[in-house]
Amino acid sequence: MQTSKSFRLDDFIAGWIGGASSVVVGHPLDTVKTRLQAGKGYKNMLHCILTIYRKETALGFFKGLSFPLATITFYNSVVFGFFSNSQRLISQYRYGDAWHPCGMLDLTVASMLTGLVSVGIGSPVDLVKIRLQMQTQAVLSENLHLAGSISNANIPLRSVEIPGQRLYRGPIHCISTILQTEGLQGLYRGAGAMMLRDIPGYTLYFIPYTILCDLLKPDASSSPHPGSIWLAGGLAGSLSWVTATPADVVKSRMQADTQLQRKYKGILHCIIHSYKTEGVQMTSQGGVFHQEFR
Repeated sequence: MQTSKSFRLDDFIAGWIGGASSVVVGHPLDTVKTRLQAGKGYKNMLHCILTIYRKETALGFFKGLSFPLATITFYNSVVFGFFSNSQRLISQYRYGDAWHPCGMLDLTVASMLTGLVSVGIGSPVDLVKIRLQMQTQAVLSENLHLAGSISNANIPLRSVEIPGQRLYRGPIHCISTILQTEGLQGLYRGAGAMMLRDIPGYTLYFIPYTILCDLLKPDASSSPHPGSIWLAGGLAGSLSWVTATPADVVKSRMQADTQLQRKYKGILHCIIHSYKTEGVQMTSQGGVFHQEFR
């Protein structure tokens, strides 16, 4: 699977397999994380899980699964493949040998570039996934433009619901609706917050991951054992989660913020509003379920 001395396809294939596995296993928990971060009315994690199950059955945990399953495999493949191959390209450029061990600066550059690439590919995917996950069993009347029909009613528009209706019928309809109402830039709403999450997040993931994999090798010339890779990935993921969760909360809230019910003017407004209403605890909303496609 090697096409040149510095470019390898097997890194992309490994990322594709890992991405598909993580989506299937992690999506129910990711749905709970998204509801906790961007939704209202949930007292805690357990209350959120029970509420979703009671109101939407077990299928509620798998809302929006089809789109990430079809796209995140590609996303994960590009992210891991890009990181591995960028290391070799940097080594080839700096040392004249694609297999020369990368220094700390090399790993940092490769990780930051990977984070930037992940935003370009992953932001629309994440936005559609979150919009589908945030759909409840009702759509507010203002989203259906029914204000005129209740002009004489002495009730706030936001309290009127039409049971059984959904804003998005599926991922394709979601994309089409966003493009019509918000334009192309609508698909990249929250991309700035995602950059604040992914660039430092991937840096604090890939650097420890690479260092730990090297330390756990039996010798310098051998490949790490699969168990060592899992251990390194788990430890590195825990470290990146600590720094990435606050930005992930902001990203989720901005992406769930639809054009018809726009609440946040931008990243700074979202941060200030969230802090004023919830305090420092908003930075840990859904943190226990924070998981990238790693």
